[in-house]
Amino acid sequence: MATSASRGAQTVNSMYFKPTLRKAFHRKSNPPDTAKLNGEEMKRKKKKSSVVGNNHDGNWWVPDDRTGIFYPKGQEKVMEDEPRILILPHLQYGLPGEQNNYIAPPFDWFHFLSLLISSLARSNPSTSPLSMAVKTKQEEIIFRSRLPDIYIPKHLPLHTYCFEDLPKFRSQACLINGATDEIYTFEQVELTARRVASGLNKVGIQQGDTIMILLPNSPEFVFAFLGASFRGAISTMANPYFTSAEVIKQAKASNAKLIITQGCYVEKVRDYACENGVKVVCIDSAPEGCLHFSELTEADEREMPDVEISPEDVVALPYSSGTTGLPKGVMLTHKGLVTSVAQQVDGENPNFYIHNQVMMCVLPLFHIYSLNSILLCGLRAGTTILIMQKFDIIPFLELIQKYKVTTGPFVPPIVLAIAKSPEVDKYDLSSVKTVMSGAAPLGKELEDAVRTKFPKAKLGQGYGMTEAGPVLAMCSAFAKDPFEVKSGGCGSVVRNAEMKIVDPETGSSLPRNQPGEICIRGDQIMKGYLDDPEATKATIDEDGWLHTGDVGYIDEDDELFIVDRLKELIKYKGFQVAPAELEALLLAHSDISDAAVVPMKDDAAGEVPVAFVVKSKESNITEDEIKEYIKKQVIFYKRINRVFFVDAIPKSPSGKILRKDLRARLAAGVPK
Repeated sequence: MATSASRGAQTVNSMYFKPTLRKAFHRKSNPPDTAKLNGEEMKRKKKKSSVVGNNHDGNWWVPDDRTGIFYPKGQEKVMEDEPRILILPHLQYGLPGEQNNYIAPPFDWFHFLSLLISSLARSNPSTSPLSMAVKTKQEEIIFRSRLPDIYIPKHLPLHTYCFEDLPKFRSQACLINGATDEIYTFEQVELTARRVASGLNKVGIQQGDTIMILLPNSPEFVFAFLGASFRGAISTMANPYFTSAEVIKQAKASNAKLIITQGCYVEKVRDYACENGVKVVCIDSAPEGCLHFSELTEADEREMPDVEISPEDVVALPYSSGTTGLPKGVMLTHKGLVTSVAQQVDGENPNFYIHNQVMMCVLPLFHIYSLNSILLCGLRAGTTILIMQKFDIIPFLELIQKYKVTTGPFVPPIVLAIAKSPEVDKYDLSSVKTVMSGAAPLGKELEDAVRTKFPKAKLGQGYGMTEAGPVLAMCSAFAKDPFEVKSGGCGSVVRNAEMKIVDPETGSSLPRNQPGEICIRGDQIMKGYLDDPEATKATIDEDGWLHTGDVGYIDEDDELFIVDRLKELIKYKGFQVAPAELEALLLAHSDISDAAVVPMKDDAAGEVPVAFVVKSKESNITEDEIKEYIKKQVIFYKRINRVFFVDAIPKSPSGKILRKDLRARLAAGVPK
């Protein structure tokens, strides 16, 4: 909720007066926890006030030494706080947009002067009430979680934190290998990770060294990542489907000393490893010159030396292009990942209530969304994690039915496949209670369509960015005590963090329902980009705000809505067109199975929206029919200028549309 005033937590630096005491209050940026009114105060609140307002009974003022916040139904939140601002005579005060509804009563000069003296005594002698008011009006509009802040043990290493409650579920299933049905208990996972740490030490990996995990989803991926954490080493995760050049570029940039992979990928790194003294470990049959993963898992955990880990030590090094430029190493610390996981699954009312459930892990663990919100959150919450190596609709549905999966963190392409597949109705998916989509925006139409496939499930979205640790917002319907939410929203900002929406042109923070760049601040964000202080400075400002490059707004119910990426907005004669909006409309059409919208150069308009479309099976829809379909639903500058039919939309493993590939096709003049 906004920390700079409230109506249902709505406010923008408003001043309030107390009719009986002629005094105004201002809510501070980071108010402390609310305090209950005592009996005498409650009696005072019941007296009628002289305030005039719509549906307002005047019972929302508080004693002299506290700050009050107005809520629509006359509820009262009271902060143990010092008053910040004094009301000036003959002026009107009230909620934003309602200043004329609340009128000050006759002014008491004696009381005003006494309060003025009191206020000046507490403040800097050079600060007058008027200058304080000006300063307050310049304060940023900051939004916080619907959920209260919690204690987070940020001093703990990541592995210690994840297994802190091990005694509670020692013998419970932790990992299930969907390909083999092999099950590992929490105790086995923790022990194997410590053995891998000892094995890494034996093959020469020291604290602070980096290992590369070049694997698809597998138990070995989990053991390698946790083992490196126990060792005090850093894991950089790479897509095994990368080309040799892409893998080598990341291995070189991260200074990886060891690569854990499968035999079929060894040729991608063999020459580089030989030339640079990098060890290669295979989890299956090891080619000549490679170690076998068993040399790590069979090491004696008691031989692992003690390691003193600082909360600021880096533990994970995923690569991200950020808001602009080439991929860069994102330094995520023990403190950062502990904070991020806690923001999701800790507290009396966890935001992501997955405790003692079965969660599907089909998203690639080399992507931070899966690593954080599935693996690490699952370990912390005592959740059974069902590992699926890659998405295929039939095996996917079979595993959900077989293991009675309750939680499904997905990405839009998977949600789209579920919504469009006729096979879904052949399986019992009634066990699914939570479906979360993340990594890319999910349109309201698609979200509504998939609800019919999981009638008993809560469906919502999360919003993240690798640099943000990665979760910025999460659907509050996923909480243990859930909130009502809207379709199309990306949730509310996570607890123990701050969010603001800024005007990309001026940098000023914006109030509710005004789109701007989303910024986040908190202990969960990255330490910075590896060996790139300039890129770090361009992403995290001097006040600690991480600028996401995403455009969005927060509504009156504290829900975040993503409009698009700053760099992906189409500029039609100065008008902004969000590709995601048009894509959502296209995907709602029964004859379209997938779509992407990108800008095309135009002499008159600068840029115009064009669509790449994958037809549904046996569909004969035409370009003109699609253009007319969109034309009926949008303003003139959002109309689709051209439609190109393709076999597939290029996407990253996390489900993000690779718009640069589509723009390259346009530039080449031969869309295929």
